[in-house]
Amino acid sequence: MRKESKKFLKDYLNNASPTGHESSGQQIWLDYLKPYIDEYITDPYGTAVGVVNPGKKYKVVIEAHADEIAWFVNYITPEGYIYVIRNGGSDAQIAPSMRVNLHGEKGIVKGIFGWPAIHVREPGKEESPSLKNIFIDCGAKNKDEVHEMGIHVGTVVTFVDEMMELNKDFIVGRALDNRIGGFMIAEVARLLKENKKKLPFTLYVVNSVQEEIGLRGAEMISRRLKPDVAIVTDVTHDTTSPMYNKKEQGEIACGKGPALTIGASVHNNVFKMLVEVAEKNKIPYQRSATSRTTGTDTDMFAYSAEGVPSALISLPLKYMHTTVETIHKNDLENVIQLMYECVLNLKAGQDFRYIK
Repeated sequence: MRKESKKFLKDYLNNASPTGHESSGQQIWLDYLKPYIDEYITDPYGTAVGVVNPGKKYKVVIEAHADEIAWFVNYITPEGYIYVIRNGGSDAQIAPSMRVNLHGEKGIVKGIFGWPAIHVREPGKEESPSLKNIFIDCGAKNKDEVHEMGIHVGTVVTFVDEMMELNKDFIVGRALDNRIGGFMIAEVARLLKENKKKLPFTLYVVNSVQEEIGLRGAEMISRRLKPDVAIVTDVTHDTTSPMYNKKEQGEIACGKGPALTIGASVHNNVFKMLVEVAEKNKIPYQRSATSRTTGTDTDMFAYSAEGVPSALISLPLKYMHTTVETIHKNDLENVIQLMYECVLNLKAGQDFRYIK
C-alpha cells in the first residue's frame, strides 16, 4: 500500500462516524477523493458521492457505507452513571472495561464502561452484560456535573480503539465495517484517474450513511441517482475463525479473496460479470449464498425504483461489530482490483436484463 493511501486509511478509520453523525468522516473521505473526481454531490442526510465523467446517459454506481455502530445516552442516574441504548448493532457483551468517547455539546468527554469486580460477583449467578446493566462512568460526581460536561440524553458514544497492524498480513480496527469499503471505492477512483482511464458512462462513487440502522442512506441516494447498474462492497464474516457453523453460515476465509454473493437481490448477470472479470484477471474469489436479502446496501439499490441490476463484493472480516475487526491485506487489494477491473469492463448501455 502506498504511503498516502495508508495515511488516509488510518485517519479515516480512527475518526468516529456513528450512524446519524457521519459528517466528519465524510469530509475526510471527500478531501481524499476530490483530486480523482470531476465533481461531488452530498444529500441532506450526509451521503457523499464522487462523480466521474458527469452528464452521460448511462450511470454506474460503486458503493460502500460510511457509518459505524455506536451508543446513545439514554438515562443518567442521580449519581452520574450513564445508561445507553444501541445506535445500530452494538454488542453489550464486549462493553465492560472498554474506554469510550462521549461526543458532547462541548466536545469529546472521556468515559469508561464500568463493571463490578470478580470478587463480588457470585459464581454461577453472574449476569451477562446487557443493556439492562452496562453503564458508563465519566468521572462525574452527579447528574448535574454530567450535564455541565455537555452530556445529555441523546449524546452519541463510540469506542476509542484505533487501527493497528497484526503480524505482517492483517489490519485491525474499530469500524472497518464499513469504512474500509469507503477506502476501497476511493482507491478505485484514484486508480482510474492516475491510469488516465476514460469511461464511456458516468461513474458515481457513493459513500452512504445510515446503513447500520436499515440501509437508509442507500435507500435515499438510489432514488436520486437512478443508476443503470450498481456494484456494492461491504464486509462479510470469516467463518473459519472459532465459533462459526459452516453448515449454516458457509465457508469464507480471510486471505482467500473477495466473497461474491449469490441471492435474490444479486443480479445473476452482474454476478456472472464479476466472476468472469475475476477469472480473466486471476483475482482469487470465494462464493457465498444468502437465502433472502444480503443485509447490505445491495438490497436497496436492487429494489430501487424500477429495479437496478446490482451485485455485492464482500471483504472477509473477523470479529464483526467489535473493536478488533480484522481483515487481510491481500483481500483488501484484491477487492480494489476486482472493482476497478469491473468498472473498466462495463460498457455504456450494457443491458443486464434476463429477457430481452
